[in-house]
Amino acid sequence: MKLQINEHPIDRAVRIVIGIALFALIAAGAVAAPWLYLAAFVGALMLVTGAVGFCPLYAILRVSTARAHR
Repeated sequence: MKLQINEHPIDRAVRIVIGIALFALIAAGAVAAPWLYLAAFVGALMLVTGAVGFCPLYAILRVSTARAHR
């Protein structure tokens, strides 16, 4: 599986904003213990996939929101 960018820039920006928002909620103490770990995992996943531009789930499902190369 080749790590090719499969996210549109807007998709990437939304993922980064969601990741930052989840970590802000964690830092503010708005997330309780059992959900804290899930929120941290999802937040980290969103930040990494947004920064890199590659989503493994998109690759498995053969989906791409990136523009076609011309």
